[in-house]
Amino acid sequence: MAETFDMLIRGGRVVTPQGVVQSDLGLRDGRIAAMDAAGTAARVIDADGRYVMPGGVDPHAHIEQMSGMGVMNADTFETATRSAAMGGATSVISFAAQAKGERLTDTVSAYAARAAQGAMIDHAFHITVTDMAAPAVLTDLAALIGQGHRSIKVFTTYNIQLPDREILEIMAAARAAGGLVCVHAENDGLIGWTRDRLVAQGMTAPPFHAVSHPRMAEIEAVERMCRFAEFLGQPVMLFHISTAEGVAAVRAAKARGVPVWAETCPHYLFQTAEVLAAPGLEGAKWMCSPPQRTEADQAALWDGLADGTLALVSSDHAPYRMDASGKLSAGPEAGFHQIANGLPGLETRLPLLYDAMMGPDGAGPEAFARVTSAAAAELYGLSRKGRIAEGMDADLVIWDETPLTYGPDDLHDNVGYNPWEGRTVRARPGTVILRGQVIVEDGLFRGDPGAGQGLDRPALGDTPATNPAPEAALVLGVV
Repeated sequence: MAETFDMLIRGGRVVTPQGVVQSDLGLRDGRIAAMDAAGTAARVIDADGRYVMPGGVDPHAHIEQMSGMGVMNADTFETATRSAAMGGATSVISFAAQAKGERLTDTVSAYAARAAQGAMIDHAFHITVTDMAAPAVLTDLAALIGQGHRSIKVFTTYNIQLPDREILEIMAAARAAGGLVCVHAENDGLIGWTRDRLVAQGMTAPPFHAVSHPRMAEIEAVERMCRFAEFLGQPVMLFHISTAEGVAAVRAAKARGVPVWAETCPHYLFQTAEVLAAPGLEGAKWMCSPPQRTEADQAALWDGLADGTLALVSSDHAPYRMDASGKLSAGPEAGFHQIANGLPGLETRLPLLYDAMMGPDGAGPEAFARVTSAAAAELYGLSRKGRIAEGMDADLVIWDETPLTYGPDDLHDNVGYNPWEGRTVRARPGTVILRGQVIVEDGLFRGDPGAGQGLDRPALGDTPATNPAPEAALVLGVV
């Protein structure tokens, strides 16, 4: 007997973890009800041999967040998630960033309230801990992890970094409660020493931003955090790896059995530090931390993705306008040390990677779906996201292989420029579906503010703790 569905997607080349299959998908009640579906539906979409991919899961984005320099991101949850959806993302993990003296429970409540009002795709939070002197940090952290906020972010640099001792306290608390610790890993001393000497010599144009972040700063901090993870047996995710040596350090740690994962971002895969050399302050558009590196580093990053050393590619969406509200808050003659770091990426992450991975020499559709969707969902405990299979949320992208050339200001965020202006990609998300509802179609956004749902993470996915070092085991009481 033929089934009745809310929606049928017919004729698509459906990308599953097991491979690409020609299949009709039946959607019902926001879920994938049937593969090889036969029946009727209120709406039928003809995918006509096009790739049907899982909706993108972007696990690293800054939304409605104050930077460490005191500059507010350009995007609200409404504008950021609209842009994300137009780029094929249906889930995002952004940051609930603790202000000085603020209780973590208050931090998360405030961000969740803003997201509930504006977010138009599904969402979760990493808890960014910046002030261990605030009330009840470890108590609140344990409670929040138990409530499903299972990832914590810490910095090893900038004016919001934690010292090593406090990072170890966070890692131990996360181990006890079942959380994952995410780290922005750069050595603060190396950055500060180099920056101050550049500024003293008047070397403050955007290209010197890259010089001020020595590659050794990433290498040292990545190796140190791998050792911390090894000592405690605590799962750690290392954000935005940019150097060949950083990849090698992660690879070596994983070979020792350390519970460490790592990611990179499109701006490291497709840009080099040369982008900072645009005339005047134009290079500030591409300033981010760590900075873009070299073509040799790009090759190492791609190798790391291919062999699993790097688990996924996130956007690290960090949106600031090129005006006094954003990157030029210190004035039109600002030095690199006064310019907010970051560039928009929620909308461009998937098209850029599709262009690179789906071409004749690319890794192919299964690898693309893994690094843009499945790996993040698995690592961060989004159990119904990131894969096309019966019972999963019906988060889908039907790709339109019509080339797209990016313009100067054609994204759907609130940033005012496109850092990929002039670049042509081979395809774009044609139809984007969130839990069975079409939210992007024919180049138009059809979602509603507040329609995104908060995502519970009752357990982490593929990030198990391991046996700690003997000294740590003794004091943790796990001998």
